[in-house]
Amino acid sequence: MKNVFRLSVVAVLSLLSISCGTTQTASEALAENEFRNEVYKEIATDQTKFKDFMQVVHNSAEGDKWLMKGHMQMMEDGTMMEVMKANPEMQEKMKKMMQDKMENDPEMQKKMMDKMKAKMMQDPAMKEAMMQNMHAEMKANPKMAEEMMDKMLQFLHENPEMMNKMQAKMKAHQAEMEKQQKADKKKKQ
Repeated sequence: MKNVFRLSVVAVLSLLSISCGTTQTASEALAENEFRNEVYKEIATDQTKFKDFMQVVHNSAEGDKWLMKGHMQMMEDGTMMEVMKANPEMQEKMKKMMQDKMENDPEMQKKMMDKMKAKMMQDPAMKEAMMQNMHAEMKANPKMAEEMMDKMLQFLHENPEMMNKMQAKMKAHQAEMEKQQKADKKKKQ
């Protein structure tokens, strides 16, 4: 009987020590590649869990920055455009979300503008496509066009160097237009 009691006590203590020793923190558990991949798959395939996860990411300043960095990368390499072409509803939601983020975060707005400006200067075709897109949006939404014009004028007033460049371009464009009109008149005569 004493042996059975001793064996039972040893077994209980062994189980207790084993169960206490297997407690892992989340980072320890996620360090195991196989387990981490299973967690990712579970979140990715369950809409509720995915929404919960995205809410956690958006509530974390660091997570939100990483998410936006990922979005920027997808936009730069064209992946985002391919995904959005197939889903116009998602395209509108993403555009709205980006606009909201940009309005609430001036630092992000400046970084985005700097990146877009650099990208446009490197790729004339992209610049032309963006200009055409912007003109189409302005025609479709006069209120937005008015707001954009106000922002652009404010920007030009705050940046005299840019204002001078813009005025020089406009004068050159005006001279070119007048030259073209004279040439057209001569052709008609």
